[in-house]
Amino acid sequence: MAQGGDSAAPLPVQVWKGWAGWACAGALALLFLVSGLWKLIDPLATEQRMIQMLFPAQIAMAVALVTGVTEAWAGLLILVPRWRRWGAWLCGLLLVAFMVYMGVNYSRLTGEDCSCFPWLKRVVGPGFFIGDGLMLLAALLAGLWANKSESYKQALMGLGALAVFAGVLYGVTAARQTGIEAPASITVDGAPLSLKQGRVLVYFFDPECMHCFAGAQALQKMAWKDVKLVAVPTVNPHWGAGFLRDTGLRAGLSPDAASLRERFKFTDPPYAVAIDRGRQVEAFPFFDDKEPAGTLKKMGWAR
Repeated sequence: MAQGGDSAAPLPVQVWKGWAGWACAGALALLFLVSGLWKLIDPLATEQRMIQMLFPAQIAMAVALVTGVTEAWAGLLILVPRWRRWGAWLCGLLLVAFMVYMGVNYSRLTGEDCSCFPWLKRVVGPGFFIGDGLMLLAALLAGLWANKSESYKQALMGLGALAVFAGVLYGVTAARQTGIEAPASITVDGAPLSLKQGRVLVYFFDPECMHCFAGAQALQKMAWKDVKLVAVPTVNPHWGAGFLRDTGLRAGLSPDAASLRERFKFTDPPYAVAIDRGRQVEAFPFFDDKEPAGTLKKMGWAR
């Protein structure tokens, strides 16, 4: 006699592989699309993160845009069934490249923030490689259990659309960084300071940020030409005076971070804005051994 019904019978192999492949592909599509688009929507913040990941400042923006477009394209490919196998291999290639780069620079990057997603905070350490290893396994399974990919021309059109999207966003962001009108005045060392007169360099910093600490020391070494320096802590303003004392930066201290950040949009410090007679003439989203010193000297603001 038959025992039980068909509900207890195991699923055909092809069925559960298809479901598992969809699950892996869906998770990776979400991660890569969000990661790539997040990079493209705020290219200046992404550029800063690339510099913190030890990419040269001269190519950091290019790396940020190429990485964002490639990640978003990989997410798009793996989401669409007829492109899934290509997307899986591209996701896998990106993950291997990330792990190799972090492994080569592990001693210098240990403990650094390597967040690629707006809601997920990660630092370089053993957990980074475990997480990327699991994503690599998901990419391999999604690729193995997908049908053969086709329609490469349409896939390339998707890449072209993402590249155009990235270019438009970068152009809009770059346009916003010039000519921005500063507030008429801010409070510096307890007294009002007009930003409508003369040259003012506003330096935004986090008192606990070592990149900000190094940036302040670099600014202190410069020979300024009729420039007023103003330092603005973005968090923990009660530590601002101690930060200036420890770095040696001779600058006025302003508590007006909120009103200034409404005008000058950026994500994380260090960040500086050069203001001439009330308008921004240059923005400095990163600091290294060449910048912003090189640009400031070309502008005639320092020797």
